[in-house]
Amino acid sequence: MREPETAAGTDRKGGGGGRMLHFFFLGFVRIHILHHACEEPVYGTGIQEELARHGYRLSPGTLYPILHGLEERGYLESRSEVVDGKVRKYYLATTQGREALAKTKEKIRELVEEVLDGNRGRPHLDPPAAAAARAERHKD
Repeated sequence: MREPETAAGTDRKGGGGGRMLHFFFLGFVRIHILHHACEEPVYGTGIQEELARHGYRLSPGTLYPILHGLEERGYLESRSEVVDGKVRKYYLATTQGREALAKTKEKIRELVEEVLDGNRGRPHLDPPAAAAARAERHKD
């Protein structure tokens, strides 16, 4: 899949980490699409407008491959309907997509705690100690 022409107002060719932001924002876009597709069927221009409200300006040449990729991987399923004389393809999350979103939300919470809220007074751990601490927290 190719990178978006613009995402969240970034410029692919410009400085300031635009290419790096594209790379990360594509993951946010996939999560955002999956979130909405879990709530109700979404279609290309509708989700494109929703993403634009959040600053993700995606061309159809970027958005549709993302939708198709989510469908190919089993996270979305689609159905076509005729609307105003044109065929519109609607996407809805599958069971696999709902499960993936639930797992992703857990990871988002963990990430927000660490990145935005800090370590909550815990000292910085070296990688092996951090892995051991994570394993301990996730024991059944």
